[in-house]
Amino acid sequence: MLSNSRTLSLIFGRAVSAPDTRPRVRPSAIRHPLSASFFTVLATVALLVVGGCGNKSKEVIGSADKLYDSAKKASDNGNYRDAIAYYEALEARFPFTNQARQGQLDLMYAYYRNAEPESAIDQADQFIRENPAHPRVDYAYYIKGLAQFERNPNFLERWFNADLSRRPPVDARKSFQAFQTLLERYPNSQYAEDSRQRMIFLRNRLAAYEVYVADYYLKRGAYVGAINRCKFTIENYDGAPQMRRALQIMSDSYEKLGMNDLAAEADKVIHENYANALPDSGDVKKSWWKFW
Repeated sequence: MLSNSRTLSLIFGRAVSAPDTRPRVRPSAIRHPLSASFFTVLATVALLVVGGCGNKSKEVIGSADKLYDSAKKASDNGNYRDAIAYYEALEARFPFTNQARQGQLDLMYAYYRNAEPESAIDQADQFIRENPAHPRVDYAYYIKGLAQFERNPNFLERWFNADLSRRPPVDARKSFQAFQTLLERYPNSQYAEDSRQRMIFLRNRLAAYEVYVADYYLKRGAYVGAINRCKFTIENYDGAPQMRRALQIMSDSYEKLGMNDLAAEADKVIHENYANALPDSGDVKKSWWKFW
């Protein structure tokens, strides 16, 4: 006996397949194997773009007066990040206005308070270069000195009492030079007194390093180098507490070189200026990491 499908095939002269009893799936329900991951990546990219836009500085629009007022308000409120954005926009859009020139001075202060010393120094140098005759150029030198000055010992170095005399004082020297220029060119500036006090601290710091190097030369037998370092210290950092030690190193170095007359001269200066001082004990300060 023939099957039903076979019988139908013989009757109508063509083959008819058996009915398909499997559940039908709509074409829209068929997903490409990469579609899920594609949409996941697309959503992630969209979130990143939106997040990136949220981190950008707010759009600044308006006149020069409006930009400057917004920047000043943000700076007065301690929001130096927004103040920097406003000041930068002011300088870029209205570079030749009075507000922009004042904004350049305020911008270097905002950089300084926002812990961006490099930007503050660059801004100060630019203002000095472009406005050498400006009545407020002394402020640019002052901010430049401050930005370098703040690079002196950080919290951990102060906490552990690190001996900074053994570290090359690159930033201290630049800060000293900025304050020195301010005092030489603008002795009556309102920033002169504060600059002078900071220079005293920096002078002692620089003298300590020079004496440390001179003492190192003395111990290694480089007597001429030790003498030159001490001469430089005496000529440039007069009044620093390290002067007596510098004279003592000079005396010892001259004695090692057989120049007894010069050694006697150095001893005479020590006796005349430090007769009541305690005997010099050299570099006896312990390293911060030693607890004994």
